[in-house]
Amino acid sequence: MAASHNLPQLPRSIKSPIGKSGVLTIHGFGVRVRMQAGHLEIEDGVGSERRTLRLARVGHGLRRLVCISEDGFVTLSALKWLSEVGASFVMLDRIGKILFVTGPTASSDSRLRHVQSLALGNGSALMISKELISAKLRGQENLVRDKLNNSANAELIYGFRARLRDAEDLDRVRLLEAHAAVAHWNAWRDVRILWAKSDVRRIPAHWRTFGTRASPLTGGPRLAVNPPNAILNYCFALLESETRLALVVLGLDCGIGFLHPARAYRDSLALDVMEAVRPDVERWLYQWLSTEPLRRADFFETATGNCRLMSHLCAHLSETEPIWGKLVAPWAEYVARTLWATTSRPKAPATRLTQQHRREAKGRPTLPRVEPPKPDVICRGCGKQNRRRGTRFCSQCAATATNENFDAGRKRAQQPESLAKRSTTQRQHRQAIQTWKPSDLPAWLTRDVYVKQLQPALATVTKSRIRSALGVSEPYSSDIRTGKCIPHARHWQALARLVGFSPEM
Repeated sequence: MAASHNLPQLPRSIKSPIGKSGVLTIHGFGVRVRMQAGHLEIEDGVGSERRTLRLARVGHGLRRLVCISEDGFVTLSALKWLSEVGASFVMLDRIGKILFVTGPTASSDSRLRHVQSLALGNGSALMISKELISAKLRGQENLVRDKLNNSANAELIYGFRARLRDAEDLDRVRLLEAHAAVAHWNAWRDVRILWAKSDVRRIPAHWRTFGTRASPLTGGPRLAVNPPNAILNYCFALLESETRLALVVLGLDCGIGFLHPARAYRDSLALDVMEAVRPDVERWLYQWLSTEPLRRADFFETATGNCRLMSHLCAHLSETEPIWGKLVAPWAEYVARTLWATTSRPKAPATRLTQQHRREAKGRPTLPRVEPPKPDVICRGCGKQNRRRGTRFCSQCAATATNENFDAGRKRAQQPESLAKRSTTQRQHRQAIQTWKPSDLPAWLTRDVYVKQLQPALATVTKSRIRSALGVSEPYSSDIRTGKCIPHARHWQALARLVGFSPEM
């Protein structure tokens, strides 16, 4: 299946063209977002794929309007409409850069921003940073150990996380996080990327593995040169936009950060808070890359070697944005709550994002578990969506693959080595039958005992154990296990030992 279909296709509402995720991605040339007769009118796309949508104030289902185009306009009345219905407007670059984020705001307490500005001097910033980076390293350690099967690098990350407790300043925290990042991304280096069989010949060599996180074009993550890093950059941009919106709703200043020093045109606090959720995005990406293939048509390479995402893939990735918002919400509230604890006000700030106070009042203190979206099943032959659950190929490719495997197997069976091996095995079985005597079989182990008592018990024994115990082929061992055939009597005693059968039973 194509990478553009990797994310679940959510059902469309009857009243609105927007899926239940609440995300609408617009792209193309001459994008127009304006008001027409009290409705929000959106026009985007290119050529024959040009579309026009009109959203009413009721039943629209819009929560995020994501724009990945730089050509067009958005009117002030349209932004006002988005604010009134509680939707946010996000403008992203396909390389993973946030250009513009706006959303509904709530009244905030200036004292929270005041204590935020003092956090670097009173120790709050260090405590918050330790907690955020500890959560990040814990997630990376579990990912490297459980998914990447790299215990050595997982132990390195664990060691750096253990040293966080003794870190006395932010510089030490940054240093430990940087060392852990090296071990983390080294474990990713050789992760193989699956591609549809029809696209394998058109894939450059450096697109076949994850490679390094640092791009040779910039020395950092920006301007990725292969698809997995480009996808990760775009998803991190979605996470950053959700983190910005969460902090603004809580009344925090996104520009006053702790781990990431304040710089022009950078929301440092948003970068700090999202650190705790990065492993969740990375785990989701690994699950996608390790189970479903990508498609060449979803990416293009610029003259400089920069790998870009096609618009339709960006649209599908954008549908994960609400998931990352739910994951980052508790951490944004943790920062606000920790900062507020340094004031003279004992009352905790409102939990506008998670509604934790309301849940506690109703006797449900635990937040609901948030699961990242699962990828669709993809055909590894043609790259199209595969609706045959539990299979790797669609019906057409499965038939082709079966015929190819059958032909290849038949050719291998006719090779001199295969013929000689089969002849030797058959000769050994004939000799064993000739030398076997019925008196070698215990008197209690009759054909009736085998059929009524021993055969049903074989259902709990694996085919591999039967094959190794009797020295027979896999198809024959399967027939013995399921009862399709009764083996020669010389095998009955060995089968009885496999299932632990005795005359006393």
